[in-house]
Amino acid sequence: MLPSAEPRARRVLVIPAAGLGSRLKTTTPKLLVPVNGRPMLDRLLHLYREMVDEVVVVVHPSFVDAVRSHLRSIEAHVQLEVQRTPTGMLDAILLAHRVVETSLAGRVWITWCDQVGVHPQTVQRLGALSNEPAAAPLILPTVRRRHPYIHLERDAAGTIVRVRHRREGDALPEVGESEMGLFSLSRAAYLAELPAFADQPEIGAATGERNFLPFIPWIAARGGVTTFSAVDEEEAIGVNTPEELQAIEAYLTQRDGRGIGV
Repeated sequence: MLPSAEPRARRVLVIPAAGLGSRLKTTTPKLLVPVNGRPMLDRLLHLYREMVDEVVVVVHPSFVDAVRSHLRSIEAHVQLEVQRTPTGMLDAILLAHRVVETSLAGRVWITWCDQVGVHPQTVQRLGALSNEPAAAPLILPTVRRRHPYIHLERDAAGTIVRVRHRREGDALPEVGESEMGLFSLSRAAYLAELPAFADQPEIGAATGERNFLPFIPWIAARGGVTTFSAVDEEEAIGVNTPEELQAIEAYLTQRDGRGIGV
């Protein structure tokens, strides 16, 4: 990947993409599904090309050959890890542990493979906050949304104390604050705090999966989270269904018309 012009610590980008994408109703590996004619993976590599130095993509065993072939075709230098057992996003993210540990990375960025609409200005803001000398162990952009899929519940002091998740059957407010599948962790937060959390993670009530999102209130309780507002509500759309694919394509088409697209 191309280095950023700003002086900063090195960064590793982890893209957990080991899901089958069944809700999207496609036989193509989800991260290779085209969005306005361009595979999701290509969009992510372009979006973060100046912000990170190494990329790790976590894939399903049945998709390894297809993803590796695609990476060769675009001459992208990406390390692949395979999640052989579908135990959840937390374990997928931790599969990059060896790469991070042997790297010189000071920060580890994580993005869901379907968050292709993230605004470049949101990425730049995340970079600036990550680069501050006293940067929090976890930094993430958030958006206010109607009928959220995820809601970050805060206490009176503004600390995130719980993550409500529609997929797990939680009750959600009509308007809520959502994460958007993009996170910046310090080296220590990834190599030490996240494995400590993983020793006794919160298991999804409906899915039975080992989820990453409960790590947010876990580390927030230790004074370690900074959030900031993203540029657009629509940039937070994740591509999980054909309808969401259409929605993000429409958003990107409109944004590209303003000269902001990636």
